[in-house]
Amino acid sequence: MKKRQFMTVAPAVAMTAVSMVLTLAVIVMWLGGSMPWPIALVVGLGLDGGWLATLAYERRLAAQGDHNRTVTTVGWGFGLLAAGVLVVHAVGEESAGAWLAVSWLPIAAKALWLVHGMWERTALTPVALDAIRGIQQEARDEAAVARARLRAQAGTEETRLSAVTEAGSRVARVQAQTAERLSGAWATLEAARQGEGTARALTCVTERVTPGSQPRWELPVWGPFEPVPALDAAPELTDEELDRLVSEIRDSETPPLSYRELSLRFRAAGHRASETRLRAAWKSVTMATP
Repeated sequence: MKKRQFMTVAPAVAMTAVSMVLTLAVIVMWLGGSMPWPIALVVGLGLDGGWLATLAYERRLAAQGDHNRTVTTVGWGFGLLAAGVLVVHAVGEESAGAWLAVSWLPIAAKALWLVHGMWERTALTPVALDAIRGIQQEARDEAAVARARLRAQAGTEETRLSAVTEAGSRVARVQAQTAERLSGAWATLEAARQGEGTARALTCVTERVTPGSQPRWELPVWGPFEPVPALDAAPELTDEELDRLVSEIRDSETPPLSYRELSLRFRAAGHRASETRLRAAWKSVTMATP
């Protein structure tokens, strides 16, 4: 603390000393031709002494944490008077530039003392400075941690969104491919179902299985279906009864019903029989028909 204080007070002290010496020398040279030099020396010392006394009083008030506007005004007045003496002397000399170059020193000395006073009013103890540095370092650490956390969260969110987007695109591609294949399959199935030679071709292939019959071949249709009612309450049929029912249902229309239509009407009538027995009965009735 003392070292830093010396760094601000030393320039002010040096500037004040140089200003006082220059002022004293100028007054002695200026008044030495018109009065004895001891009197001129007393006049110069009086000016420097008043300036120094005012400055000492200002420093005392500053050390007590006080301030007096009158004393400050008087101090600036002595500084301006010393600067005016130097300027007037420089104007009357042949080499005025050299004297004018140092005429601002009293004003500069007062400004340096003002800066030193401001530094003293704002100076802190080493303990306070260490506490401030600790607080600032803690704030910087917290800010760095917060930035790192935000960057990590942003990276994680970016990775998650990329994964979700990629998975969604894969699902969309699979759905599009599946829909395209399904559409093609159903288009092919519909074309086969609506074709004129489909029933004829299937009948030629199965002619030996169903001699003398003209079954209607129907391919599956994409659409709603009607649920088959429960058959738990229907009685179990014997083989003879099953053959008789199949024959009656098959021959109820002309041409005879196909197995699919027969099965639907058999179930809708509330009869009960396994699919194997029902198909066997249909084959038996079909082959027995001349």
